[in-house]
Amino acid sequence: MDKYIVYLKNNQLIILIGLSLFFFIGLGNVHLFDWDEVNFAESAREMLETQNYLSVQINYIPFWEKPPLFFWMQAISMKIFGVNEFAARFPNALIGVIYLVTLYHIGLRLMKDVSFGWLWSLMYFGSILPHLYFKSGIIDPMFNYFIFMSVYYVYKVFEDDEISSKSALFAGLFSGLSFLTKGPVGLLLVICTTGLVSIWLLLSNSKIVEESAFKNIVKTTIRFLKNSRVWQAILMFTLGFSSLIVIWLGAEVYFHGFDILIKFTKYQIELFTTPVAGHGQPFYYHFVVVFLGCFPISVFGLPYLIHGKDRSGNNLKIWMIALFWVVMIIFSFSTTKIVHYSSMTYLPLSFLAAKYIYEVVLAKRVISRFVFWVYTLLGFIWTALFITFFYLINHIDLLKPYINDKIALSALDISNSWTGYEPMIGIFFGLGFVLSLYFWIQKRMIYVITTISLSIASTLLMTLLWVLPGIERYSQGPAIDFYKSLEKQDVYVETIGFKSYAQYFYKKIKPGADAQSKDKSWLLDGKIDKDVYFVTKVNQTELDGRTDIQKLKCEGSFCFYVRRKGKLITN
Repeated sequence: MDKYIVYLKNNQLIILIGLSLFFFIGLGNVHLFDWDEVNFAESAREMLETQNYLSVQINYIPFWEKPPLFFWMQAISMKIFGVNEFAARFPNALIGVIYLVTLYHIGLRLMKDVSFGWLWSLMYFGSILPHLYFKSGIIDPMFNYFIFMSVYYVYKVFEDDEISSKSALFAGLFSGLSFLTKGPVGLLLVICTTGLVSIWLLLSNSKIVEESAFKNIVKTTIRFLKNSRVWQAILMFTLGFSSLIVIWLGAEVYFHGFDILIKFTKYQIELFTTPVAGHGQPFYYHFVVVFLGCFPISVFGLPYLIHGKDRSGNNLKIWMIALFWVVMIIFSFSTTKIVHYSSMTYLPLSFLAAKYIYEVVLAKRVISRFVFWVYTLLGFIWTALFITFFYLINHIDLLKPYINDKIALSALDISNSWTGYEPMIGIFFGLGFVLSLYFWIQKRMIYVITTISLSIASTLLMTLLWVLPGIERYSQGPAIDFYKSLEKQDVYVETIGFKSYAQYFYKKIKPGADAQSKDKSWLLDGKIDKDVYFVTKVNQTELDGRTDIQKLKCEGSFCFYVRRKGKLITN
């Protein structure tokens, strides 16, 4: 342990650069995925095209679902690296480095020990879903960072001997940044977490069995609220929060009226009340996603989440437990369930996992058998999943008898140049996992974490470089190739029967098109001023009976059509 820490202290910059390379390598190796990645990248591209950086657009129509901060970052990246996949994903890779540095320094400050800072950073870096998101072009990594930092500074307001206005101001600023990134849910999570911790602390300071417990809680609350420093902190938080969003909101209202803001608010409500875009899942959905997808931090964070050992005292651990459960409960009750909605749990979970391992190593305790067997079970499950998946993509014919969906079968008909060595990636992961078990038996937990973290990061990198491009060929490759082939042509292109944003980004549509071109019925039946290309899924035949629309080809799960300018319907 001592030699390990000395090595970390002496090689901090080298280690940080080495870990950061995992985030940047291969970012542009695969096309952006529908919907979110392409949607966000297209909005950033349209900012560059129109020089309108205030309002978010998609297909040059106001897009009220998201605020502009993340798109500003992507637009800056595209200005530097060009309009491409690397530029669209670069902000998240960069934020991944910021995560590692932030977690290291907060951990160092909390424990006064460099080993805890590195342990926290390494465990976040080396968990499956947290690592994977830094290679994506979605909003959540940046959004989650701002929420975490806001909660952290609220914690500091409570933790300091005297309520700190400076910490409250920073908490408000980071909460404002989260609002500018994705909307009001960030503020909601901060408020709910603060409320839960406040109740928790009040209860822990009162003897519930006494009849006067309720009166004591009320008196403590009133005394707390009478403190002028409390209201000063609330004022500073509000100042920090509002200072960042008032200018944006004011400019939106000034240039576009209240219409966009009203639609934005309605959309945020719909996310919680109705399953938007078909993303309805069972209540336990996020629990399964986090437990399986956040291996190994989901295993090491369990002891604090299940039996709540050592929850006394006002410290960051309490705040992280509260934040975890606030996110899980809110998004489990939300009717719209998307995998990255629970990604805010990754940060508190990583802290709890690092804290658990740190205390085990420091106290030289033996980890419970329960934790060992859960770790072993999930490790073998992921090994089996990786090997099976990589084997099946080399033997697609084995899957076809069990698939009844025409779209999926058509997609799998695409020829792919698999090498046959892809299962070796799964075997590599399995060997790394078994090696970590060996270190566990040797009671060398730091080496367990290092081994499994690097195994996961390497496995995901190899998958990105050598496997994901082939998978993307099955899911959307033919359509994107078609859109790119039309980039230099002055034509319209649209999808029929399914929603997509890829045609806008990969066709690189220009502003100033006929307003009617946004209307699919006009593209299908109106007096068009240029050729229109349509893309459908293979199970949709509504265009096949049209004599004014020519079927060009079908490839994979897509069919491609063209309607020529001036050609009339004769059927």
